[in-house]
Amino acid sequence: MEAAQGDRIVVRGRNVGSADRHGVILEVRGPGGGPPYLVRFDDGHETVMYPGGDFAVDHGQGT
Repeated sequence: MEAAQGDRIVVRGRNVGSADRHGVILEVRGPGGGPPYLVRFDDGHETVMYPGGDFAVDHGQGT
């Protein structure tokens, strides 16, 4: 997976009824756009992530 600073991300809820989490990539720490990514979720929470199968990137949609 490749991403760039400013790309929007979606982490799908893992359980039935779980809400999706949306955020923006603040920093790409891996080589060539690879993980890990520093992400700020829309609720203000920031974390370093290695994406799994529930992770999607919207390229060029950052703010």
